[in-house]
Amino acid sequence: MIILGELELKVKKTKIRKDDKVIVIAGRDKGKIGKVLSVDLKKGRLFVENVNVVKRHSKPTAQAPQGGIIEKEASLDISNVMIVCNKCAEPTRIGFRTSSDNITYRVCKKCNEMIDG
Repeated sequence: MIILGELELKVKKTKIRKDDKVIVIAGRDKGKIGKVLSVDLKKGRLFVENVNVVKRHSKPTAQAPQGGIIEKEASLDISNVMIVCNKCAEPTRIGFRTSSDNITYRVCKKCNEMIDG
């Protein structure tokens, strides 16, 4: 929790980061796999590539002279996705290990393979 004067912001911790490969475990797009495009910690939401695609109707503007229906990704709640391990290719929970030179990295709980590059 971060306190700025009288404004209080709750920041949700997450083990999922940008460019991780995740699978959707709940909702309309259950079972789809994609790459995380961005994570919003304040709202506890993230954007996944080609998942939760919605249609937006837009008027012609100076930036986009061609109006019409635009398809784009909408955000998902962080709790609705699980990270996919690179080695065992299954959805998994994430643990943390510390190396001998005090570097913390993420590991797969199923196969103990390092997730960070």
